[in-house]
Amino acid sequence: MAVQVQLSSLWLPSPTVTVPFVHCKSKTKPSTTSLASSASLSSSLSSSAPIIQTVGGKQSSWHGGNSNNSNGSIEAYEEECDWADLDADLYYWTKSLRPVQWYPGHIAKTEKELKDQLKLMDVVIEVRDARIPLSTTHPLMDQWLGNRKRILVLNREDMISMADRNAWATYFAKQGTKVIFSNGQLGMGTMKLSRLAKALASDVNVKRRSKGLLPRAVRAGIVGYPNVGKSSLINRLLKRRMCPAAPRPGVTRVLKWVRFGKDLEFLDSPGIIPMRISDQAAAIKLAICDDIGERSYDVADVAAILVQMLARIPTVGITALQNRYKIDMDGTCGKTFVQKLALHLFNGDTHQAAFRILTDFRKGKFGWISLERPPRL
Repeated sequence: MAVQVQLSSLWLPSPTVTVPFVHCKSKTKPSTTSLASSASLSSSLSSSAPIIQTVGGKQSSWHGGNSNNSNGSIEAYEEECDWADLDADLYYWTKSLRPVQWYPGHIAKTEKELKDQLKLMDVVIEVRDARIPLSTTHPLMDQWLGNRKRILVLNREDMISMADRNAWATYFAKQGTKVIFSNGQLGMGTMKLSRLAKALASDVNVKRRSKGLLPRAVRAGIVGYPNVGKSSLINRLLKRRMCPAAPRPGVTRVLKWVRFGKDLEFLDSPGIIPMRISDQAAAIKLAICDDIGERSYDVADVAAILVQMLARIPTVGITALQNRYKIDMDGTCGKTFVQKLALHLFNGDTHQAAFRILTDFRKGKFGWISLERPPRL
């Protein structure tokens, strides 16, 4: 019997099945089970190794559990979850939702000023969120930087697994991109960043001396999306609070040059984001990771999609969600899970329930995981 599952205003049709959550690869060919009623659906989900056919027409087996995949094996991790299919489903889930758009007034002015300042920079440091490196790069960044020397910083390295880190390190190494993993809160990677910035721009003063000019400090501009940790990195480097920083987007609103010793200057800049975000799957990830203003999205919708993503990721899975909140997922969609949590803990307040799920993810209560994997080269 065909079953449809609704997430907010989004309907997820499936020819024979039934649950939008799990779509992971399996080495054994599973069988398809027809479900005649919601009762049989519930019983099949409660079995030890359910066989589920999901949106997209493929069949796959999934064993609930919170597996530990911190050994850094990229190949093993890729086998466990089909990230390309997850990305495709995420795009489909977001298709009918209200678009996530956020463009505060100060960003347009900052973008113009930043383009002018880029001409003065010897090296550009682009900071991204290590959980979503592809979603936290501006689509025009390559065009703005041109051939200018660049360092890529994946901040919040403590929020992803070793397998995720290894996968991204390999990906960027193949592209010839210099990448540093950092933790702006604790200062990890900051000294390596300053050394690399000086090394990349060492030829600046060589050229100046050849022209009979005195040496000057290397100018390094720090750019990136809102709330990816740009100001925190600078504060850790300086070992004092020179730039305003807070765990929410939109705190830094003006460009500010900060001197680091005698031979290095940093430009702290507000987060730059496109006026319109055409990739709504990326926009949802920004919302999940708190890299975009909260007023730009519906918290309940974002939390519902996060639930569906986590259920598909083997290192979390349905079991981890059920164990954390002490409620049954019983084969329902993320929207229904949020509503059940609201009744269970928040007297029916779905906003509070959704906010709890998002906060738990942001604080690593489900373990440290990335929501993106590198494209296959």
